[in-house]
Amino acid sequence: MTPLDHGAAVAAETARFVAAVQHADPTLPVPGCPDWNLADLVRHTGSAQRWFTVLLQQRIQEPPRSRDVDLRLPQAPEQYPAWLAEAAEEAAATFAHGDLDAPMWAWGADQHARFWVRRMLFETLVHRVDAESALGLEPDIDPALAADGVDEFLANLPFATLFAPNTAELRGGDRTIRFTRTDGDGDWLVHLHPDSFGLVPDGADATADATVRATAADLLLLLYGRLDRAADGVELAGDEELLAHWFANSAF
Repeated sequence: MTPLDHGAAVAAETARFVAAVQHADPTLPVPGCPDWNLADLVRHTGSAQRWFTVLLQQRIQEPPRSRDVDLRLPQAPEQYPAWLAEAAEEAAATFAHGDLDAPMWAWGADQHARFWVRRMLFETLVHRVDAESALGLEPDIDPALAADGVDEFLANLPFATLFAPNTAELRGGDRTIRFTRTDGDGDWLVHLHPDSFGLVPDGADATADATVRATAADLLLLLYGRLDRAADGVELAGDEELLAHWFANSAF
């Protein structure tokens, strides 16, 4: 399979986001992000993009002591979409002029600059879906991109306790959950140990205590809490208590 160009995907997802919200009411509530409206959603996404870009430009080698960034945020929420587009342009220039395979601190599994490009992509994609859903549009996600997003989520979730503290509860007596894509290749086995959890490399042939089957897009939205596990197209099997424990504590 051809490797995905995460940098190009950031640009494409941001363009779709901007197109959806540029003429929308910024006060419109966003069901996927309770207590947020569209202005909050755009501001959050643009702020994350600008912060990640600064980290990439500095090639930091240890956790940053501050998240203070010159956001250059416009006063009027109606100007936020154009501001988000500018953030993506600045990110693209940083991607083009840097070595994305260079070693760099990251909070997740991949300690290279490319981590931040991939993280920026799925931060943007999921919130693009949030915006379109709030506007009554039917979000569409490229299946290959969605499958990569499932992998990125599950690989990094064990490292996310700083901002997703409930993940510390994802423990078990050697229990396993399999997530299987139904519209192409994609199979992920998560092992819950008594004191940790994580993806099992090459776990396709192992028996799982519980399974979740859906299209790549639905798996991605399910993992991010944007789709109910009782939704049509989601197939659950095995240990119901284990699945309930996972979904109660894996919110990102």
